[in-house]
Amino acid sequence: MSEHNVTDTAEITYQLIEQFITEQSTLKASSSVVRMAASIRSFHHDLAFMHNEADPSLNLEVHKSTNTLPVYCTVDEISQLMSSFDDTDPNQYMDHAILEAIYSCGLRVSEAVSLTLNRVDLDSGKVRVLGKGEKERIVPIPQGSISLLKYWRDVVRPVFLKAKTPLFFINRFGRRVTPRYVELMLQRKDVELGFTKHITPHKLRHSYATHMLQGGADLRSIQEMLGHSNIQTTEIYTHVQNRQMFTSYEKFHPGESLQKLEIPAKKKDK
Repeated sequence: MSEHNVTDTAEITYQLIEQFITEQSTLKASSSVVRMAASIRSFHHDLAFMHNEADPSLNLEVHKSTNTLPVYCTVDEISQLMSSFDDTDPNQYMDHAILEAIYSCGLRVSEAVSLTLNRVDLDSGKVRVLGKGEKERIVPIPQGSISLLKYWRDVVRPVFLKAKTPLFFINRFGRRVTPRYVELMLQRKDVELGFTKHITPHKLRHSYATHMLQGGADLRSIQEMLGHSNIQTTEIYTHVQNRQMFTSYEKFHPGESLQKLEIPAKKKDK
């Protein structure tokens, strides 16, 4: 707005908003632009309600592109990542345990660092996750992750404990682990392991969903474990599977090589 010398919200027009969205579409991912448009609509809706201003965003429609499929890690890459930690170092064990929880349970990073002791039942192998909109879901913990998380809870976590706290994950100062810390830790791992995918906590969640689907889990179960309110959000992982199927087809189907064979011309009947 400052570029157009607009200093009063009443001067904002639909054309200015549309121009801004168009410019941002060339710079940012479609999901980011969708969030921007939603914020703009909400802002002007409130202005119209509170100050009786005209709403220039009424006809603003921005749709998220469906062409971008989620990036995920292979099983080998996950194995390489998890085995890269020195579990004799308490700090590295904490990092390992957090990533294990995110990947093995398909958690958002905010959900993982907000887990409390009473929500992680390692005896029954279940975790009660408080997700978006304060919605609770129950997610099973894979058997292979339980022993690692038990050792964190019973042996490593008490070393970091400075004062009583219900948080399941705490850092060496006895404080809450932040999502930003996890993101930076994965950035360091990218460099250390030579990964080119730039692994993020959310890509670990994508990996969980993709590997579950590859393993035969049904889409509805994956939806519940991820905490998606809409099945359409989960269906993106079927597109990932379809892409893999076609890639394998193109790579291994003999049709391509058969086309290169010389087919002898049919002899004419005498």
